[in-house]
Amino acid sequence: MDRYEIILYWSNEDEAFIAEVPELPGCVAHGDTQEEALANSKAAMQLWIDTAREFGDPVPAPRGRLMYA
Repeated sequence: MDRYEIILYWSNEDEAFIAEVPELPGCVAHGDTQEEALANSKAAMQLWIDTAREFGDPVPAPRGRLMYA
């Protein structure tokens, strides 16, 4: 779980730090601090993976660094 890329940024709209996990569609967490958003993202990733397994959906293997333009 620690090998998925996490994109961490500040959102003015949400007034919070956002942590997105692009390889797990829809897996997003937030927090008042970067550390809180990161910790919350780890919980969200575990929930995402557990839910996928429960429903028999595939869990993508971490690919490491993703490329964005």
